[in-house]
Amino acid sequence: MQIVSGGVTDVGRVRTNNEDSFRIVEPLNLFILSDGMGGEAHGEVASSMAVETIEKYCSKTDESGDSGVTLHGSASESWSPQTKRLQNAVFQANHSIYQSAQNHPEQRGMGATVTAGWVNGSKLSIAHVGDSRAYLLRTGALQQLTNDHSLVAEQVRRGIITPQQAEESDMQSVLLRALGAHPDVDVDVDEIDLMPRDLLLFCSDGLTRMVTEPEIAGKLQSETDPAAAAQKLVDFANERGGLDNVTVIVALIQEESKGWFSWLRRDSGKKV
Repeated sequence: MQIVSGGVTDVGRVRTNNEDSFRIVEPLNLFILSDGMGGEAHGEVASSMAVETIEKYCSKTDESGDSGVTLHGSASESWSPQTKRLQNAVFQANHSIYQSAQNHPEQRGMGATVTAGWVNGSKLSIAHVGDSRAYLLRTGALQQLTNDHSLVAEQVRRGIITPQQAEESDMQSVLLRALGAHPDVDVDVDEIDLMPRDLLLFCSDGLTRMVTEPEIAGKLQSETDPAAAAQKLVDFANERGGLDNVTVIVALIQEESKGWFSWLRRDSGKKV
Protein backbone atom coordinates (compact mmCIF):
# COMPACT_ATOMS: atom_id res chain seq x y z
CA MET A 1 0.00 0.00 0.00
CA GLN A 2 1.03 3.58 -0.65
CA ILE A 3 -0.46 6.51 1.26
CA VAL A 4 -0.92 10.04 -0.07
CA SER A 5 -1.85 12.41 2.75
CA GLY A 6 -2.27 16.02 3.75
CA GLY A 7 -3.36 18.00 6.79
CA VAL A 8 -4.51 21.53 7.61
CA THR A 9 -5.28 23.35 10.86
CA ASP A 10 -6.90 26.77 11.21
CA VAL A 11 -7.87 29.00 14.11
CA GLY A 12 -11.34 29.58 12.65
CA ARG A 13 -13.34 32.81 12.49
CA VAL A 14 -14.12 33.31 16.20
CA ARG A 15 -11.28 32.00 18.38
CA THR A 16 -8.09 34.00 18.91
CA ASN A 17 -5.78 31.03 19.50
CA ASN A 18 -5.54 27.56 18.01
CA GLU A 19 -5.72 24.75 20.55
CA ASP A 20 -5.66 22.01 17.89
CA SER A 21 -2.51 20.07 17.02
CA PHE A 22 -1.81 17.39 14.42
CA ARG A 23 1.08 15.38 13.10
CA ILE A 24 1.60 13.22 10.01
CA VAL A 25 4.56 10.91 10.58
CA GLU A 26 5.22 9.69 7.05
CA PRO A 27 7.87 7.03 7.78
CA LEU A 28 5.41 5.28 10.12
CA ASN A 29 2.16 6.04 8.27
CA LEU A 30 1.01 7.49 11.60
CA PHE A 31 -1.67 10.18 11.85
CA ILE A 32 -2.36 12.02 15.11
CA LEU A 33 -4.93 14.74 15.82
CA SER A 34 -5.65 16.40 19.16
CA ASP A 35 -8.04 19.17 20.23
CA GLY A 36 -6.92 20.96 23.40
CA MET A 37 -9.25 22.18 26.13
CA GLY A 38 -8.83 24.71 28.87
CA GLY A 39 -8.40 28.07 27.16
CA GLU A 40 -6.24 30.08 29.52
CA ALA A 41 -5.42 26.78 31.21
CA HIS A 42 -3.22 25.97 28.21
CA GLY A 43 -5.34 23.72 25.99
CA GLU A 44 -2.80 24.23 23.21
CA VAL A 45 -0.10 22.87 25.54
CA ALA A 46 -2.16 19.74 26.20
CA SER A 47 -2.85 19.02 22.53
CA SER A 48 0.77 19.59 21.55
CA MET A 49 1.91 17.31 24.38
CA ALA A 50 -0.51 14.60 23.27
CA VAL A 51 0.74 14.66 19.68
CA GLU A 52 4.42 14.76 20.61
CA THR A 53 4.14 12.01 23.23
CA ILE A 54 2.30 9.64 20.91
CA GLU A 55 4.73 10.25 18.06
CA LYS A 56 7.73 9.70 20.32
CA TYR A 57 6.31 6.53 21.88
CA CYS A 58 5.37 4.99 18.53
CA SER A 59 8.70 5.96 16.95
CA LYS A 60 11.02 4.63 19.62
CA THR A 61 13.08 1.50 19.11
CA ASP A 62 11.71 -1.16 21.40
CA GLU A 63 14.82 -2.74 22.89
CA SER A 64 12.89 -4.57 25.61
CA GLY A 65 10.73 -6.43 23.12
CA ASP A 66 7.52 -5.58 24.99
CA SER A 67 5.70 -3.82 22.14
CA GLY A 68 3.09 -6.58 22.16
CA VAL A 69 2.33 -6.15 25.86
CA THR A 70 -0.44 -3.84 26.95
CA LEU A 71 0.91 -1.75 29.80
CA HIS A 72 -2.47 -0.42 30.87
CA GLY A 73 -6.13 -1.25 30.40
CA SER A 74 -7.63 -4.23 28.58
CA ALA A 75 -6.73 -5.56 25.17
CA SER A 76 -7.99 -8.13 22.72
CA GLU A 77 -5.69 -11.09 22.16
CA SER A 78 -6.24 -10.62 18.43
CA TRP A 79 -4.84 -7.09 18.36
CA SER A 80 -1.53 -6.62 16.63
CA PRO A 81 1.56 -5.43 18.54
CA GLN A 82 1.23 -2.12 16.67
CA THR A 83 -2.34 -1.59 17.93
CA LYS A 84 -1.27 -2.33 21.50
CA ARG A 85 1.66 0.05 21.14
CA LEU A 86 -0.66 2.81 19.93
CA GLN A 87 -2.96 2.20 22.88
CA ASN A 88 0.00 2.46 25.25
CA ALA A 89 1.12 5.67 23.55
CA VAL A 90 -2.24 7.27 24.34
CA PHE A 91 -2.01 6.12 27.97
CA GLN A 92 1.43 7.72 28.13
CA ALA A 93 0.05 10.95 26.67
CA ASN A 94 -2.66 11.02 29.33
CA HIS A 95 -0.08 10.51 32.06
CA SER A 96 2.18 13.25 30.69
CA ILE A 97 -0.62 15.83 30.46
CA TYR A 98 -2.00 14.98 33.90
CA GLN A 99 1.42 15.16 35.56
CA SER A 100 2.25 18.45 33.86
CA ALA A 101 -0.97 19.98 35.17
CA GLN A 102 -0.22 18.71 38.67
CA ASN A 103 3.27 20.21 38.55
CA HIS A 104 2.19 23.57 37.09
CA PRO A 105 -0.82 25.16 38.83
CA GLU A 106 -1.46 27.50 35.90
CA GLN A 107 -2.16 24.41 33.75
CA ARG A 108 -4.82 22.94 36.05
CA GLY A 109 -7.91 22.13 34.04
CA MET A 110 -6.14 21.59 30.73
CA GLY A 111 -6.94 18.50 28.70
CA ALA A 112 -7.20 17.21 25.16
CA THR A 113 -8.96 14.84 22.83
CA VAL A 114 -6.98 12.51 20.61
CA THR A 115 -7.71 10.45 17.53
CA ALA A 116 -4.74 8.54 16.14
CA GLY A 117 -4.49 6.15 13.21
CA TRP A 118 -1.53 3.94 12.36
CA VAL A 119 -1.45 2.06 9.05
CA ASN A 120 0.60 -1.09 8.66
CA GLY A 121 0.10 -2.79 5.30
CA SER A 122 -3.65 -3.13 4.88
CA LYS A 123 -4.40 -2.79 8.62
CA LEU A 124 -5.43 0.46 10.35
CA SER A 125 -4.97 0.70 14.12
CA ILE A 126 -7.09 3.38 15.82
CA ALA A 127 -6.87 4.81 19.34
CA HIS A 128 -9.38 7.42 20.45
CA VAL A 129 -10.42 9.58 23.42
CA GLY A 130 -12.88 12.50 23.23
CA ASP A 131 -14.94 13.89 20.35
CA SER A 132 -12.44 14.31 17.55
CA ARG A 133 -13.32 11.75 14.89
CA ALA A 134 -11.99 9.28 12.35
CA TYR A 135 -13.95 8.41 9.21
CA LEU A 136 -13.57 5.93 6.37
CA LEU A 137 -14.85 6.82 2.89
CA ARG A 138 -15.23 3.67 0.79
CA THR A 139 -17.10 3.44 -2.53
CA GLY A 140 -18.87 6.72 -1.77
CA ALA A 141 -20.10 5.76 1.70
CA LEU A 142 -18.78 7.68 4.74
CA GLN A 143 -18.47 5.62 7.93
CA GLN A 144 -17.59 7.07 11.34
CA LEU A 145 -14.94 4.81 12.90
CA THR A 146 -14.96 6.40 16.38
CA ASN A 147 -17.63 7.07 19.01
CA ASP A 148 -17.80 10.53 20.58
CA HIS A 149 -17.13 10.56 24.31
CA SER A 150 -19.47 13.48 24.89
CA LEU A 151 -22.57 13.99 27.00
CA VAL A 152 -24.90 14.52 24.05
CA ALA A 153 -23.52 11.52 22.14
CA GLU A 154 -24.14 9.32 25.19
CA GLN A 155 -27.67 10.71 25.49
CA VAL A 156 -28.29 9.83 21.84
CA ARG A 157 -26.96 6.30 22.37
CA ARG A 158 -29.32 5.88 25.34
CA GLY A 159 -32.28 7.23 23.40
CA ILE A 160 -32.71 10.25 25.70
CA ILE A 161 -32.42 12.77 22.86
CA THR A 162 -32.46 12.55 19.07
CA PRO A 163 -29.43 13.21 16.84
CA GLN A 164 -31.09 16.45 15.72
CA GLN A 165 -31.52 17.58 19.34
CA ALA A 166 -27.88 16.72 19.96
CA GLU A 167 -26.80 18.99 17.08
CA GLU A 168 -28.79 21.86 18.59
CA SER A 169 -27.76 21.24 22.22
CA ASP A 170 -25.77 23.78 24.22
CA MET A 171 -24.02 20.83 25.90
CA GLN A 172 -22.09 19.63 22.85
CA SER A 173 -18.77 20.67 24.34
CA VAL A 174 -19.22 18.62 27.54
CA LEU A 175 -16.89 15.63 27.32
CA LEU A 176 -17.13 12.45 29.38
CA ARG A 177 -13.57 11.45 28.55
CA ALA A 178 -10.42 13.46 27.82
CA LEU A 179 -6.66 13.15 28.15
CA GLY A 180 -5.24 14.72 31.29
CA ALA A 181 -8.47 14.97 33.29
CA HIS A 182 -7.64 12.00 35.53
CA PRO A 183 -4.60 9.81 36.27
CA ASP A 184 -6.13 7.03 34.16
CA VAL A 185 -8.30 7.08 31.06
CA ASP A 186 -10.28 4.55 29.03
CA VAL A 187 -9.00 4.41 25.46
CA ASP A 188 -11.15 3.12 22.62
CA VAL A 189 -9.02 0.93 20.34
CA ASP A 190 -9.93 -0.81 17.11
CA GLU A 191 -8.45 -2.38 13.98
CA ILE A 192 -9.82 -1.85 10.48
CA ASP A 193 -8.96 -3.74 7.28
CA LEU A 194 -8.20 -1.29 4.48
CA MET A 195 -8.63 -1.57 0.72
CA PRO A 196 -7.09 0.33 -2.19
CA ARG A 197 -8.88 3.64 -2.87
CA ASP A 198 -10.08 3.90 0.74
CA LEU A 199 -9.96 7.45 2.08
CA LEU A 200 -9.31 8.17 5.77
CA LEU A 201 -10.39 11.39 7.47
CA PHE A 202 -9.28 12.55 10.91
CA CYS A 203 -10.88 15.79 12.14
CA SER A 204 -11.61 17.95 15.17
CA ASP A 205 -15.16 18.91 16.08
CA GLY A 206 -14.54 22.30 14.51
CA LEU A 207 -15.34 20.54 11.23
CA THR A 208 -18.20 18.24 12.26
CA ARG A 209 -20.14 20.96 14.06
CA MET A 210 -20.08 23.16 10.98
CA VAL A 211 -20.36 20.64 8.12
CA THR A 212 -22.72 17.68 7.78
CA GLU A 213 -21.49 14.19 6.99
CA PRO A 214 -23.08 14.14 3.49
CA GLU A 215 -21.32 17.44 2.77
CA ILE A 216 -18.02 16.02 4.04
CA ALA A 217 -18.41 12.97 1.80
CA GLY A 218 -19.19 15.20 -1.18
CA LYS A 219 -16.11 17.36 -0.65
CA LEU A 220 -13.88 14.30 -0.30
CA GLN A 221 -15.22 12.74 -3.49
CA SER A 222 -14.88 15.95 -5.48
CA GLU A 223 -11.14 16.38 -4.82
CA THR A 224 -8.58 13.73 -5.70
CA ASP A 225 -5.63 15.35 -3.90
CA PRO A 226 -5.79 14.73 -0.11
CA ALA A 227 -4.01 17.96 0.83
CA ALA A 228 -6.42 19.98 -1.31
CA ALA A 229 -9.39 18.06 0.11
CA ALA A 230 -8.27 18.87 3.66
CA GLN A 231 -7.99 22.57 2.77
CA LYS A 232 -11.42 22.59 1.13
CA LEU A 233 -13.03 21.09 4.23
CA VAL A 234 -11.35 23.65 6.50
CA ASP A 235 -12.42 26.47 4.18
CA PHE A 236 -15.99 25.14 4.14
CA ALA A 237 -16.15 25.04 7.95
CA ASN A 238 -14.97 28.65 8.05
CA GLU A 239 -17.54 29.67 5.45
CA ARG A 240 -20.20 28.18 7.73
CA GLY A 241 -19.05 30.41 10.58
CA GLY A 242 -15.78 28.88 11.81
CA LEU A 243 -16.98 28.88 15.43
CA ASP A 244 -14.07 26.71 16.60
CA ASN A 245 -10.56 25.76 15.58
CA VAL A 246 -10.74 23.25 12.75
CA THR A 247 -8.20 20.59 11.85
CA VAL A 248 -8.41 17.99 9.10
CA ILE A 249 -6.14 15.14 7.97
CA VAL A 250 -6.97 13.24 4.78
CA ALA A 251 -5.14 10.07 3.72
CA LEU A 252 -5.70 8.13 0.49
CA ILE A 253 -4.81 4.44 0.42
CA GLN A 254 -3.33 3.35 -2.89
CA GLU A 255 -2.14 0.02 -4.17
CA GLU A 256 1.60 0.23 -4.77
CA SER A 257 2.62 0.03 -8.42
CA LYS A 258 4.56 -3.09 -9.27
CA GLY A 259 5.59 -2.17 -12.80
CA TRP A 260 9.19 -1.78 -13.92
CA PHE A 261 8.95 2.03 -13.44
CA SER A 262 7.50 1.93 -9.91
CA TRP A 263 10.89 2.69 -8.37
CA LEU A 264 10.74 6.11 -10.04
CA ARG A 265 7.67 6.98 -7.95
CA ARG A 266 8.72 5.75 -4.54
CA ASP A 267 9.97 9.14 -3.40
CA SER A 268 6.86 10.95 -4.61
CA GLY A 269 4.16 8.71 -3.15
CA LYS A 270 3.24 11.00 -0.26
CA LYS A 271 2.34 14.62 0.04
CA VAL A 272 1.82 16.73 3.13
